[in-house]
Amino acid sequence: MGSEAALPKWASNPCIMGIDEAGRGPVLGPMVYGCLYCPCSYQQTLATLNFADSKTLKEEKREELFEDLKVNDSVGWAVDIIDPRELSAKMLNKNKINLNEISHDSAIGLITRVLNIGILLTEVYLDTVGDAEKYQAKLSQRFPSIKFVVSKKADSLYPVVSGASIVAKVTRDRTLRGWIFEETAENMHRNFGSGYPGDHKHIIFGFPSLVRFSWGTCTSHFKDIVEVLWESDEMDEDVSSRRSGKRQLKLSDIGFSSSKRRSEEIESSGKGRCKFLEARKLEQLTHF
Repeated sequence: MGSEAALPKWASNPCIMGIDEAGRGPVLGPMVYGCLYCPCSYQQTLATLNFADSKTLKEEKREELFEDLKVNDSVGWAVDIIDPRELSAKMLNKNKINLNEISHDSAIGLITRVLNIGILLTEVYLDTVGDAEKYQAKLSQRFPSIKFVVSKKADSLYPVVSGASIVAKVTRDRTLRGWIFEETAENMHRNFGSGYPGDHKHIIFGFPSLVRFSWGTCTSHFKDIVEVLWESDEMDEDVSSRRSGKRQLKLSDIGFSSSKRRSEEIESSGKGRCKFLEARKLEQLTHF
């Protein structure tokens, strides 16, 4: 997503870029990285467009500024929307990728995209993610022809980063407003409540795809894990119960049923037990 469709007339002139993110900390929704780029000669004009750190602006003002950016022929923009499931999968993988690395990769990806469409980037400004000097050195090694400035509060200091902040924030807000739940439980709703994961937890199927279940704020909800025993495992129930001593349920005991075809798929798989956190696997096996 972005303005890369048509190469601007100024693409071959030295250009400046700002990069910022929205949604790094929340437990709900994606993390979005956004960038704004323009000719270096446009910097003074950019400073008059009333950009500011998106967190200091009201939603209506952010939306207005973003719409202005989209029709401004002197700037370009792009975003990288990182799905909550991708964040959790990378952070819980056997070879874990932490949030700083994910952030670095996203910024590098945006720079690469803009270079690949033919924009002559000569300067890039970013907010600090981890150690500022190491981050700057990492970027300089990857893109030796570009001058990098990594600074705390970059979204407040540099208008080009303020503009990127607005791009990222508005994109994340719109993504959340238009979020389409893949889960089909009857109590699934669009009211995100307080923003805490407990507002979105199902006792059997766990968290919907909106929730970053790798976040520490989800940990306290793990105690409610319920182990599910599929009908195909009925013959093993007594043995496994004696071994584990864990509470087990059949889906039919709590009002869930599946089609004959899906039951056959489950039986043929030979695998029936799963904890509620394995929501993605459950979605493939039954409707809820």
